[in-house]
Amino acid sequence: MTQYMTTNTTTGTTLDKPYRVAVIPARGGSQRIPRKNIRLLDGKPLIAYSIETAIASGLFDRVIVSTDDMEIAEIARQFGAETPFFRPADLADHMTGTTPVMQHALRRLIDEGKTPNQACLIYATCPMLTPEDLQQGLTQLEDQSTVFCFSATTFAFPIQRALHIQENGELAPMFPEHIGKRSQDLVEAIHDAGQFYWASTQDWFDEEIFGPKSKPLLLPRHRIQDLDTEEDWLRLTQIMKLKNMS
Repeated sequence: MTQYMTTNTTTGTTLDKPYRVAVIPARGGSQRIPRKNIRLLDGKPLIAYSIETAIASGLFDRVIVSTDDMEIAEIARQFGAETPFFRPADLADHMTGTTPVMQHALRRLIDEGKTPNQACLIYATCPMLTPEDLQQGLTQLEDQSTVFCFSATTFAFPIQRALHIQENGELAPMFPEHIGKRSQDLVEAIHDAGQFYWASTQDWFDEEIFGPKSKPLLLPRHRIQDLDTEEDWLRLTQIMKLKNMS
């Protein structure tokens, strides 16, 4: 893998100041909640929250939206993001993961002649993310033993005591050896919160997001909300109303 560094395209000299970018993926074809990324939440397109948080953090030289959709691109620009390229169709289907999308964006920036030292992928669906979260994530990333820093939170219930319905319709524990144990005797589990992922450009190509040298930034559960169903959306709108009342 080529070693990347930030260079001044005019003089060719290495820049002393870290060059950082935020990339916000936002494809147009969301299926479970149609047009989710630009659906209005409290009067504002959902993606606008991520753009504004990235800009307010003061951490980034550029905030870029990676999209295949003209309307999303226009809205992104209205709220201060750049859309210097469109994502190809083969990276805009529901099967494409986060990493290939980020690598595509970084390759486009590399081709421009100015490679970021660090890059943060921020989802378009995290209106409760704060600039302070991004700052703490960067601080944690800059620990030399960390290759990725990502937002995470705890499960609300011990996963070792999960149940599932089998094909024959009968109920069964997923982990029979733990089903009778007390909650306090089980190891607390965490999960990816789906908000942001910090890494160097090099590590976006060379490392796994959830590898052994990755570190989570733990956030409280009340600031985490998946957006996969209409029920999720309803819960988010209720949380935002309570937030605005406080």
